[in-house]
Amino acid sequence: MPSIYQQQLGADFAKLHPRIQERLAFSSHDNRAFVGEGTMAQVWHGPFYTQPFLRVGLLRNIMFPEAGRDIPFRIENYAYRDPMGRETVTWIRRFSFPRHVRCFDATMIRSTSRNCIVDYLGTHQHLAVDIDLAVTERGGLRLRSGEQRFYEGPLNFRFPMLLSGLAEVEEWYDDAADCYRIQVEVRNKVFGKLFGYHGSFQPAWRELAPADIPTYALPVRHESRE
Repeated sequence: MPSIYQQQLGADFAKLHPRIQERLAFSSHDNRAFVGEGTMAQVWHGPFYTQPFLRVGLLRNIMFPEAGRDIPFRIENYAYRDPMGRETVTWIRRFSFPRHVRCFDATMIRSTSRNCIVDYLGTHQHLAVDIDLAVTERGGLRLRSGEQRFYEGPLNFRFPMLLSGLAEVEEWYDDAADCYRIQVEVRNKVFGKLFGYHGSFQPAWRELAPADIPTYALPVRHESRE
């Protein structure tokens, strides 16, 4: 079964670097997981007035207020079908700062009705973000966030962008260094740059059935609304 990224990119998927294709081509039918470990050369945040945005993110494993250099990093991608039967891929990111291990977690689905990837941020899938995918000149994958929606019980509204951030992410493969590289920048239209990081990691594939995905890698609740 094609992965959600193969489905969304269509013929453009073949333009990705072969190692990026390998990384994104698995689904819940493949019984495997991607685990990457490496170092973020820099994790940064904006000026002091951006701290409230970042501290709120701590509550749901979205963003965090720490910054530093040469931060040990781990990313885990698992594929499974959620309770609504949707093909889902987890993005579990861990940053090991000297005093705390900080988390940046999400789950992605492909929405046919919205014709895009929908990224549910955090532990409770309260925030659904439309993601535009594109292949970069170096064969990397660029992800750019768009409209954001908040769901909690009967609440259902577009999240004001003045209170949130727009993210741009690129993952690519560095042949010379033989590693994956990632660069992330989150900015607010009013307050400017909020948060970001860049660095590299090495892959380790694991044979793993969806039923054996660790509990910490799954959301506390699944949101049916896209």
